[in-house]
Amino acid sequence: MHLLLSTRSGLAYAALGAGILSFLPGVGELGAVLVFAAILLGWRDLRWVSRMLLVLVVLTLALAAVFTPSALPAAAASMTRLTALILTVMLLSAMLGRSADLGAISRQVFAGSPIVRYYGVAFGTGFLSMPLNFGSVGVMATMIRGEMDDRGDTATTRNASRGVLRGFGASPIFSPLSISIVLTITFVPALKSWELIAVSLPLAVLYLLVGGVFREPEQPDLPVPGPAEPVSRLQRLAPWLRFAGIIGAICVATFSLSGAFDLSYSRAVTLSCFGAVLVGLAVRKARGAPAQLPSMAPMSNELVIVGGSAFLGTLISVFAAQWLGAGFSLPGWAYPVAAFSVPWVFFLGGMLGFNPIVTGTLTGGVLGPIWPVGAVLGLGMAMVAGWGLTTAGTPYSANSLLLERLTGYSARDAALRWNLWMSVCCLLVSGLLAGSLTLVLS
Repeated sequence: MHLLLSTRSGLAYAALGAGILSFLPGVGELGAVLVFAAILLGWRDLRWVSRMLLVLVVLTLALAAVFTPSALPAAAASMTRLTALILTVMLLSAMLGRSADLGAISRQVFAGSPIVRYYGVAFGTGFLSMPLNFGSVGVMATMIRGEMDDRGDTATTRNASRGVLRGFGASPIFSPLSISIVLTITFVPALKSWELIAVSLPLAVLYLLVGGVFREPEQPDLPVPGPAEPVSRLQRLAPWLRFAGIIGAICVATFSLSGAFDLSYSRAVTLSCFGAVLVGLAVRKARGAPAQLPSMAPMSNELVIVGGSAFLGTLISVFAAQWLGAGFSLPGWAYPVAAFSVPWVFFLGGMLGFNPIVTGTLTGGVLGPIWPVGAVLGLGMAMVAGWGLTTAGTPYSANSLLLERLTGYSARDAALRWNLWMSVCCLLVSGLLAGSLTLVLS
């Protein structure tokens, strides 16, 4: 068993290396073979959704091999690039997850009055999710579990859980490092990342602010235990500043690589995060701390969902172009309607158990090639908004299930009883915004 796990981890790291070197001839195809090998060795650990997706990928691969074999190298390269991205983000999360700053940040966001505490948890989770991904949910949910152990199930802990889900859901809407924005830019290449973030960031902030309305009343006289106040304001802000510095450096490197050096956005994010990992490991080693890399054996589901979706999306784009024809287009009125509908498609897919990566791949693969170039901002806005709302408000999302495991709060209750009305309101607003952008820009 240990040999099998080591082999799976080794194959994943080899695929990561292939993704970084994918500009070399043949390396993209090699990386895809390594990813498939790692997935097959981890078949027994795959969830049913991942198994269904893998079967669909294999069937699509067989069809492409017969009808459009020329599309396979591009699909393999796309699979390798996005697999390297998710592996690098997970590496960064594992490295930062050991930071002593996390405890200080998470304790601070639980301080203050009920409304301040809610916004602290929501915005704090959104901030931490940029470099930590699911690690942010784990950190905040652990704090909620501690509060529940001390005081039981209260409106305070339920509101904090709402804040964690919504804070993590905001990340796909605005974070430059999120897989949602990377995938959207990949399938809608005419869209610039800074244009999308300039519109999606205010929407994410509005989403988190509106969340303060959709929460339970709390007893303001219940004190929240916490550590003694730091000696100075600088000491209190230092953990936030250090994390902000890391995020800022990664974002600057990403925009520089994608802009000045004309690299693809997914590759720019991968190299920036990988550079941060190398710097972090060097700092740990210089301090005498262990600099051991984590095992990638448990990543089988992520490899299928991210890598398989990238492979599938590229082939679907080719199939759609061949089936619809190069000159195919929708009637003018249909594009705003489609933009309005996209967030709902994401959300309904999430309610049925489909990961947003799968929905985003199908949406981008079909609509991206036929969307008016001048109105791509509307499609991009619809995709990232639908992705974020699905992540926060559906019972099968990974963060909802993680919160359920750590706190005991049912993921179904969180989606249908806590967040449903807020999700519906935000779906209406985001759909109208995406449709309006499409109408005006086209």
